[in-house]
Amino acid sequence: MQPPDQPSGDWHCEACGPVLPLYVPSHVNREVLVAAVTEVTRGDGVPLWCPWPLPQEWVVTGVGWVADDRDGARGSVLACSGPSPVTGEPADLLLVAESPGTGLAGRYVGSSGPDFGPSLADAMAAGPPHAKLKAGRHPTPMWSVPSGSDRSAYVGEARAVWLVAVTWPATAGYLLADDLVLLDLAEWLPPEIAYGPRCARLEGVARNE
Repeated sequence: MQPPDQPSGDWHCEACGPVLPLYVPSHVNREVLVAAVTEVTRGDGVPLWCPWPLPQEWVVTGVGWVADDRDGARGSVLACSGPSPVTGEPADLLLVAESPGTGLAGRYVGSSGPDFGPSLADAMAAGPPHAKLKAGRHPTPMWSVPSGSDRSAYVGEARAVWLVAVTWPATAGYLLADDLVLLDLAEWLPPEIAYGPRCARLEGVARNE
């Protein structure tokens, strides 16, 4: 990815064209989340979703946002890690909120293109939601969309932006069937949040492992 040039001021990818850079702090704690909230509320006001309460034995393991200096943030991502509800093996959950056309979630889902409109429309036409959660006190239906074979991905809409949940391994998607409640950390940052080492899933383009 190339840094902004003088004519456009945009970051540029040779394959994708103008893109927004992804910022991922090297660790996560309360101070880092406070800084992340400041960044995500500086732009479109996208939520920074976190399961709350966290599932048993789960911890927050990372945060990131996409933004530029002109318009602020257009997307956020929060990582949590803990035991899979099915097998008990280590699992990861990434929650992405992004304005249409941002393309942040696609790098984790393993999809092509910047938006989920077509795949979500197909999933909605095929049947009822595959999962339901509560985001910001509102029931939010989620539909499964195609993803890498080593993960599961669910897409919905909350507060007029995409809400995307991606889990590794795929069976960890059962987290969404367990009355998961999401809190926007921009509204309240619980002091009881537990933290862990940064989740490697936040790095780079999503891929099968």
